[in-house]
Amino acid sequence: MAVPKKKTTKSRRDMRRSHDRLAPIFLVECESCGQKKMKHHMCKYCETYHNKAVRKAPLETPEDEE
Repeated sequence: MAVPKKKTTKSRRDMRRSHDRLAPIFLVECESCGQKKMKHHMCKYCETYHNKAVRKAPLETPEDEE
């Protein structure tokens, strides 16, 4: 079984882990509906990207079809 020959210092351990952090999520306001969305992504509320319709907005379907 592998065992380290010398103790790893706190400084060396922390320097090794310096790139392991999570990247922050950048949220911006949608240009057409004003909801929060991720940068460079389609708005999931109005389904637009740069004020252009990517696909049609989902139709409201009645829950009781009787």
